[in-house]
Amino acid sequence: QLQLVESGGGLVQAGDSVRLSCVASGGTFNTYIFGWFRQAPGKERDFVASISRQGGGTMYADSVKGRATISRNNAENTVWLHMSRLKSEDTAVYYCAANPTGWYGGQYLYWGQGTHVTVSS
Repeated sequence: QLQLVESGGGLVQAGDSVRLSCVASGGTFNTYIFGWFRQAPGKERDFVASISRQGGGTMYADSVKGRATISRNNAENTVWLHMSRLKSEDTAVYYCAANPTGWYGGQYLYWGQGTHVTVSS
């Protein structure tokens, strides 16, 4: 069973940057597509970014495009989400998830516990 552990959240100022990490264990890391999702208070969980198995393909939500970079290191079993020029609307719990199925229409079957990011203005 793949396990995911996120870290790197906290209280940050508007305009600052944050780098979230997700370390995976219990599976073959490079067989998974990884994604980051977020859930703001009182809202549904939304897609933020995804990265292909070898890292050559990425996808971003319009709300973070140009401010977010997803990356991975298959040797370190780690995925990162770097976000810059943070806004108050980026405040959310950020989740790392793994998709073993496919890039298009694939399902994220494994989820971390989430890490909180609070952006103060």
